[in-house]
Amino acid sequence: MRSRKNPYAKPDRYTRAAKEAGFPARSVFKLEEIDRRVRLLRPGMRVLDLGAAPGSWSLYAAQRIGGAGKLLSVDINPLTVALPNQAMFAQGDAFEVGDDLLCRFAPYDVVLSDMAPSTTGNRVTDQARSFELFMRALAVATLGSAVGASFVGKIFMSDDLPEAREEIRRHYDSERLIRPEGTRAGSMEIFLLGIGRRS
Repeated sequence: MRSRKNPYAKPDRYTRAAKEAGFPARSVFKLEEIDRRVRLLRPGMRVLDLGAAPGSWSLYAAQRIGGAGKLLSVDINPLTVALPNQAMFAQGDAFEVGDDLLCRFAPYDVVLSDMAPSTTGNRVTDQARSFELFMRALAVATLGSAVGASFVGKIFMSDDLPEAREEIRRHYDSERLIRPEGTRAGSMEIFLLGIGRRS
């Protein structure tokens, strides 16, 4: 029986462009597109990046918020890049890291979550775990965000998506679904945004 090819094994144009620009992963272009489309990041903002490793989103966010901003990056795995002085990295599980640490630079203007589960090959299981990670990120965002803040969270498309969207609408003035151009063709991932955190 011939094994299926791994679509992630071969570098594509986004992977090559990311390396050339000094970012460790192609995911930077997903955040760049989201930022461009909704004007997400600005100088001086306070940002929380959940699921930060290997570090592309954190590097991009740090560049956009500049030296006057503050960035906290969290991941269970270490980053592969050095962050600038306005950024801090905390290694740990998003479900176990204390709220006191997660709110270190709160209130946040933007909470980012590129968290994804270690896939099992079982579609239903992977979708359920993705939903769980998304809801954890959203809970952190609602705890530590400023009024008017934004949230960006990755989630796998599934029957749980309407519930995730409804939860966004409970806390934010508007919600959007964005599937960036750089998303691989066979990927289940999509990004759910909340804009304008209500008090």
